[in-house]
Amino acid sequence: MSTSSSIKPVAIFHEHQEWFKPLFNELDARGIPYVRLNAAVHSYDLAEKEVPYSAFFNRMSPSAYLRNNENGIFYTLGLLAHLEAKGVPVVNGYKAFQYEASKALQLTLLEKLGLPYPKSRVINHASQAVATAEALRYPVVVKANIGGSGAGIVRYDSPEELASAVAAGDVKLGIDHTALVQEFIPARDGHINRVETLGGKYLYAIKVYTTGESFNLCPADICQTTGGKELVRNACAIDAPKNGMKVEGFTPSQEVINAIELIVQSSGIDVGGIEYIIDDRDGQLYYYDVNALSNFVADAVNVIGFNPHARLVDFLETKAQLKLQEV
Repeated sequence: MSTSSSIKPVAIFHEHQEWFKPLFNELDARGIPYVRLNAAVHSYDLAEKEVPYSAFFNRMSPSAYLRNNENGIFYTLGLLAHLEAKGVPVVNGYKAFQYEASKALQLTLLEKLGLPYPKSRVINHASQAVATAEALRYPVVVKANIGGSGAGIVRYDSPEELASAVAAGDVKLGIDHTALVQEFIPARDGHINRVETLGGKYLYAIKVYTTGESFNLCPADICQTTGGKELVRNACAIDAPKNGMKVEGFTPSQEVINAIELIVQSSGIDVGGIEYIIDDRDGQLYYYDVNALSNFVADAVNVIGFNPHARLVDFLETKAQLKLQEV
């Protein structure tokens, strides 16, 4: 199938060179015109009369600062506002990216929706960590407000350990100088749960098994199934740590699905994943992470039984209102 040259391409805005290969492969297979935009080196004209994209897919990651691309994070908010003002269909737009780039804002949303989350405090200076943790149950974690892939999360098992870290200048708040002090939740059965959504609706769910020693639970970086079978490596990010995590597909309760759909619809997230955990101490469920950047699980067909990138491209086609015709 060929496409008319008059069709505007879909813009894929990203700064990671490996994560989105499955998406590009699916777009190529369908002959859908698209352009890759480097979020780390980009500019736009505020006075432009017409934007040359049929739709704009925001794939900017808050973990960009780990790749020396932090200049793209705050820049993206202004760009998304500009595109929306010009009437461009944006996937994961300004509202969604605000939540993506603030763990504090995510918890504010959960509080507003009446959904359970780990007991937390928000600080803007390391000197506040010990005092705010007095009302929390140890262990606690200090989480950088802007993180991604588990970055900027440190566990402290006692007030003395936290106080020592503060005194040594080891408590880092991240690039926006804001952090959560939060109760650490031990995972029942050694796994967290991640539910992926598309168009505000449930898509699939996975259990991610971890030793608890790492906070990097990015599902695109998982390289084993629960049966020990190695997943297709080209579906994992090239820089994926060999952390031995395992994954399996499952279906959550309808109550959980309803709650997660409420979260993504309230946050404006078109494509994203919500993580929750069951406290091994008392069985309490906690939602704790709202992600507007979803890479989908590695080797999805073997894990969940279908290719989510195919459904994602269906969504992009609808969003862009592309009418591909043979010419």
